Amino acid sequence: MDTTKPYTFDRVVRIIIGVIVVFFVFFLINRLSGVLLPFLVAWLIAYLLQPFVSFFQYKLKFKNRILSIVATFLLLLILITALVITITPLVSNEFEKIIKLINLYTQGLKVDSFIPIAWQNEIRNYLLQLDLQSILNDENIMLAVKKITPQLWNVFNGTLSIFWGLTVIIIVFLYLIFILVDYEKITAGMFKIIPLKYRPLISDIVNDLEVGMNSYFRGQALVALIVGILFAIGFSIIGLPLAIVFGLFIGVLNLVPYLQTFSVIPALFLAYLQSIETGQTYGSVLLWIALVYIIVQSTQDIFLVPKIMGKVTGMKPAVILLSLSIWGSLMGMVGLIIALPISTLIISYYKRFVLHETKKEIGELDDSQIE
Repeated sequence: MDTTKPYTFDRVVRIIIGVIVVFFVFFLINRLSGVLLPFLVAWLIAYLLQPFVSFFQYKLKFKNRILSIVATFLLLLILITALVITITPLVSNEFEKIIKLINLYTQGLKVDSFIPIAWQNEIRNYLLQLDLQSILNDENIMLAVKKITPQLWNVFNGTLSIFWGLTVIIIVFLYLIFILVDYEKITAGMFKIIPLKYRPLISDIVNDLEVGMNSYFRGQALVALIVGILFAIGFSIIGLPLAIVFGLFIGVLNLVPYLQTFSVIPALFLAYLQSIETGQTYGSVLLWIALVYIIVQSTQDIFLVPKIMGKVTGMKPAVILLSLSIWGSLMGMVGLIIALPISTLIISYYKRFVLHETKKEIGELDDSQIE
């Protein structure tokens, strides 16, 4: 890239037009995010499955690509089935234990334990004084219908949302099949629409992005696995119901950074069940759970992310967190997924084209920052 060219009026205008085009594309993507999200999710899954499809097609010499795709899905199904068979005994035992706890709690549940006697007397007196005939007159019935109708509409909307969710899953699956069938043609065809003089630069960007994505997903999967195991061990030590399953579930949530925050709600419910089983106070159980969260989260932020993701991306923990916050705010869930590889790419090209550092110098600088 020639950086010695003077900033003529023509060059400045082209730079301004380029910036405007970039902002317009970003606005368009943001505006169409609801439509593009199923396609992007399908493309991401296809990107992850492509190495397996290539392995069946070229290494094992399968006759055609469709057969390779079917073999990949069968392999994935076998792995998921094996995982389910492995953890099913643990899950069933834990759920049986929880059901017994709930049954014991509901059998011994008395209204007097949570509704004061004075309130019960007031409710009885109110019910005795009710005039059912006046309540059931036409005017009151019409008022009741007016109040109930919006609720029925909400139920209808909720049902439509469920069907829409199933439709989105089907659309993603269809996208996935079509993308996998023509994956190589699509990736090769993308370069044909790029002018010849820009193809080397775009090729370098795509290659760097692919390396960053591969490294990022491997690193994030390793972090998620370790975090899930640590949570499972911690919850098992404090005796939390569904300890192993819940810990591994948090690990799966951790595939998208900081998504494990949503695990707090089921943790509160499991803490309540543990307090019933052991006779401990609810507050003391919550303190133990909070201690497990603090220890594992601190281990993740202080040791795992800097050592694993830092080596992958070459970024400091504060920069990693800032990158996740910015891209997550701009593009939601997709932004959280692509935040680190995109940020790594931007930093790399800034050093190369603005600071004029070579690839070797960038790599040496990143290694020294990590150490």
